[in-house]
Amino acid sequence: MSADTKPNSMPQRAMVLAAGLGERMRPITDTLPKPLIELRGRTLLDSILDRVAAAGVPEAVINLHYLGEMIEARLVPRERPRVSFSREETRLETGGGVRKALSLLGADAFFVINGDVCWLDGHTPALERLAAAWDDEEMDALLLLHPTAFAVGYAGVGDFVLAPDGRMRRRRESEVSPFVFTGIQILHPRLFEDAPEEPFSLNLIYDKAGAAERLWGLRHDGEWFHIGTPEGLRDVEDALHPLAEISDQR
Repeated sequence: MSADTKPNSMPQRAMVLAAGLGERMRPITDTLPKPLIELRGRTLLDSILDRVAAAGVPEAVINLHYLGEMIEARLVPRERPRVSFSREETRLETGGGVRKALSLLGADAFFVINGDVCWLDGHTPALERLAAAWDDEEMDALLLLHPTAFAVGYAGVGDFVLAPDGRMRRRRESEVSPFVFTGIQILHPRLFEDAPEEPFSLNLIYDKAGAAERLWGLRHDGEWFHIGTPEGLRDVEDALHPLAEISDQR
C-alpha cells in the first residue's frame, strides 16, 4: 500500500459521528456536546472538518442526537466542506448511525471519523494516506491505527494486531495488542448490506469485513490523543501544545 496519493482516489464524502452522549466527559458535557469541546481555540469538530476540507473532500455528513441543535447551529454557516445532517430521534450507536446516513453518503467508499478524535499528522496528512492506501478490490474497511504504547492519554490494551501486508485481526481475550483504533477510517457501503435495523456498533461491521478477509489497517505516522475524561482533556492539552508547534512548522 503506497503512502502517495493516487489520482482521483480521495473519497468524496466523510461522515463525522457526533451523536454520542459524552457521559465520561461530564460535567463538561452536561451542557455541551463533546464534539464542541475546544482544544487550542478550536472545537474538536471544526478541527476535523478543517482536515476534511484540506484533503479535498467536498461533502460531510454529521449525525445528530444529544444537544444536536448546538452542533447544527455551529455548522450551518460553514462552506467547506458542505455539511448535511442525519438526525437520530433515538441513539443508533455508531453502526446504526452510519446505516441511517447511507442515502447521504452515496455508493462509493467514504470516510467515517469519530467526532471527538484529536490527532497530529505526520509527513503526509492521515486522510490522504488512507485514501492512497484504499484498494476497492481488496478492502471493505481500512482503519487508521496507532501504536498502543504511544497513544497519549490512552491506558487500554489496544484493539487490533496488524500483519505486515496490512490485514489485521481483533485482539484476543486477555491479549494486549500493539495497535489502538484511532476513530478514523474508510468504509464501503456494501458492508452495510443486511445490517440490523436496530442500533448496533461498527464492531459488527469490522467483524463482517474480517471474516471476509477485507479488513485492513494503516499505521498512523503522526501523534494521536485519547480524550476520555475532563482530567484526560487537561493532560492532552498539556501534551498537545509543544507537539502542535512542531507540526505547525512542517
